Amino acid sequence: MAEKLVLGVDVGTGGVRVALVDPKGHMEATASVAVATATPRPAWAEQEPMDWWNGLREALSQVLTKVDAKRIVGMSVDGTSATVVACDRNGKPLRPALLWMDVRAAEEAVELTNTGDPALKYAGQNTVSAEWGLPKLMWLKRHEPDVYEKAEVFADSMDWLTHRLTGEWAMSVCSATCKFFYDSNWSGWPTNLYTKAGVGEALGKLPSTVLNMGEVAGTLTASAAKELGLTPGITVAMGGIDAHVGAIGLGVVEPGSLALITGSSHVMLGQTDQAIYSKGIWGSYFDAIIPGQYTVEAGQISSGSVNSWWVKNYTLKAHEEAAREGVELYEILNRGAKEIPIGSDGVIVLDHFQGNRSPFSDPFSRGAITGLTLSHTENHIYRAILEGVCFGTRIIFDTFREKGMNPTTVVVSGGPTKAEFWMQMHADVTGVALRIPANTEGPLMGSAILATVGAGLHSSIGEAAKEMTSVARIIEPNMEAYEAYDFYYRRYVDLYSALAPISQEVAKHVAE
Repeated sequence: MAEKLVLGVDVGTGGVRVALVDPKGHMEATASVAVATATPRPAWAEQEPMDWWNGLREALSQVLTKVDAKRIVGMSVDGTSATVVACDRNGKPLRPALLWMDVRAAEEAVELTNTGDPALKYAGQNTVSAEWGLPKLMWLKRHEPDVYEKAEVFADSMDWLTHRLTGEWAMSVCSATCKFFYDSNWSGWPTNLYTKAGVGEALGKLPSTVLNMGEVAGTLTASAAKELGLTPGITVAMGGIDAHVGAIGLGVVEPGSLALITGSSHVMLGQTDQAIYSKGIWGSYFDAIIPGQYTVEAGQISSGSVNSWWVKNYTLKAHEEAAREGVELYEILNRGAKEIPIGSDGVIVLDHFQGNRSPFSDPFSRGAITGLTLSHTENHIYRAILEGVCFGTRIIFDTFREKGMNPTTVVVSGGPTKAEFWMQMHADVTGVALRIPANTEGPLMGSAILATVGAGLHSSIGEAAKEMTSVARIIEPNMEAYEAYDFYYRRYVDLYSALAPISQEVAKHVAE
């Protein structure tokens, strides 16, 4: 008999991805379908929930041509979080979903911050993000009162999809905790905070059942199974936030372990056995990933995006050389950067091109390229940008250490893991070994892990992660390089302090 499979579903900003995975972590089939994002006004972002469902149906139609649907015994869904769906009791949306990156609720976020409520401990020293769910509920009540009143349920994206699959309403503890201020270790829902926010009645519209990730949310209904081409009655396990589920898919499930998810930005998600509340660190979120553990979150808003900006617009000689030699552009860039010494001959880059999330929580900070002389080349600046991003990573790691969370195991995923030169630089600057997983599809693998737990194929998330994830290689730090970088790292930290007042004045002036 063919081995049982589970279905991992990842609903990210760009679309829906699915994977059929066996209990040992082998992906037998994958598919993806794009989903459109509407931006009706600046800082707004919306998606149609039915586009997620139709994308799931289309992606499944692709993988089910390769695998017998009867082998699938469980599934789980992860999604973007604080992606608010206002709907009726049957799940019919009343308007497009407010996507996670929609920050129209900026004023409401400031008002929420000004309440000073103790529940704001999650918000990086009480600074609430406009991305989060509660400010969006406040915005809906203020600006779309008809929708707010008619809504019988406010659901996060993965919870709406789980209802669509099972007919049951429940909320993932991951999104409830990380984006809506729920705390299973304190008082559950912070009724005082919601009352101060003027939306106390919204608590009656959030799903009343809060489930840990991997717990059984229900079984696939006959109608959903018919639409998707699956077998009715298969187990649907509660999922969570895409990045957090991605950490599970990287095997980050023990205290002291940390996921570094790279791309246009850096996201750090770490597990700890003690609560940490500090400026620039979101959390600690109790039970958010692993029951009984705390999750801390930090990030760099601009990392790979700064590099891409420079490479795309300002590396004329590298483009010419790559075309002349017929090789990849980054081969030329990295070859040139390796010829530049540590510290880029005095060029230091502050990577705050979109402000700073961690550890300063400063939206007015701006990027800077300093120390330039007429002897510097595009290779110097390229290397200095790579170093600047690594310095930004180190200051987050150092902040974690100061607060009692020492990242002893760092697992990295994302496109930049293919850039060996930059990964080695991350290890050298931070002084921490980096583990590159065999399978870098973190959210898909994480959803599959949760599905195996729900289906009873593994007894716990930790056991499943141990069985289904593995490390392909480890990048050890060069401690001599670490010492050499230390001088420039200290100047990077000084640079922010020196420029912050000027950046704030200029940023506010430009915005007027």
